[in-house]
Amino acid sequence: MTGPAYRFGIEEEFFLADAATRGTPRGGVRGFHAAAKALLPAAERELLQSQIEIATPPATSSEEARAGLASLRRGLAEIGRAHGILVFGAGTHPGAAWDAQRPTDGARYHGILDEVRMVGQRTLVSGMHVHVEVARPDDRVDLMNRLLPFLPVLLALSVSSPFWEGRDTGLCGYRLSVFGEMPRTGLPDLFSSNAEFERYVAVMTRAGAIEDASFLWWHLRPSIRYPTLELRIADSCTRVEDAVAIAGLYRCLVRAAERRPDLNAGLDGVARAVIRENLWRAQRDGVRAALIDAEQGRALPYGEALEAVLAQVSGDAAELGCTDALDGARRIARDGTSADRQRAAYTAARGDDGADEAGIAAVVDALARETEGRAV
Repeated sequence: MTGPAYRFGIEEEFFLADAATRGTPRGGVRGFHAAAKALLPAAERELLQSQIEIATPPATSSEEARAGLASLRRGLAEIGRAHGILVFGAGTHPGAAWDAQRPTDGARYHGILDEVRMVGQRTLVSGMHVHVEVARPDDRVDLMNRLLPFLPVLLALSVSSPFWEGRDTGLCGYRLSVFGEMPRTGLPDLFSSNAEFERYVAVMTRAGAIEDASFLWWHLRPSIRYPTLELRIADSCTRVEDAVAIAGLYRCLVRAAERRPDLNAGLDGVARAVIRENLWRAQRDGVRAALIDAEQGRALPYGEALEAVLAQVSGDAAELGCTDALDGARRIARDGTSADRQRAAYTAARGDDGADEAGIAAVVDALARETEGRAV
């Protein structure tokens, strides 16, 4: 391959659950986090004590990313077993109560909670973030604008949050509804230039609204730590194969946008409004959503919308050696998402007596097995 490598890294947020109750863990949390810190340098604390995050080093292939994530997931599961804790990837915790959570100690976390208050306490959600290195970092604002129309397709592949506090929300991706209560979330505005974006950040920091651009929690944003464009729309993926497929597809999209400056150029208010509608449809229905094609003026079945996207990046996938990511996206669309599997596990476990607790316990158990990579 010639030209930029489009290196990428994946960050995954996971929930912790008591292995006996499947609810918020208490007794073993401190020991779990101490062991994770000692044994897994790539694991870090998150806003809530019942969460943990892992991150891969920069990768240039799907195989490299998959191996890194799988190893970290197995390591967390082993530490969890030693402390009576289940570790799993999902956009929301199926059964835990938000008001039973405890924040992680740390100046940044306490500062966030001081600002957003109960809204922050309610963010019992976990996501997957994908960084892709770009050839020209000053172009990231333009790339951010032009990649926005693809966000609903990526979200639909990732949805893993149908339950909230033991209830079926009716949505496939409830996480965005919860996280959307936070300030500076959702779709970024359509900045006309990098200079305009930097002026916005300067205004917000001088006014004391944010410390730096890392407090902009949009679905897509330029990273302030790396020369990357960071995707933040995805729910935490239960299966490692899904995480790698979504990350690989996003990587291809970044390359396509850099290769084709005309791709989605000149988005306007109508385009942004259609993207917002499509995000809602993807959040509600996942891979069964009908997504609106603004140019055709009609809603397309998800499979058709996905194939249109894959056709645009087929050459990029071949050049980057990640055609498996495109196959993975098709597999998710065909076989269903984590949200679909969670609902199936819930229904099967409830049985004739309709016991909600048994259903939620079965969902958490299945999530933990899939996250670790064990057979369901």
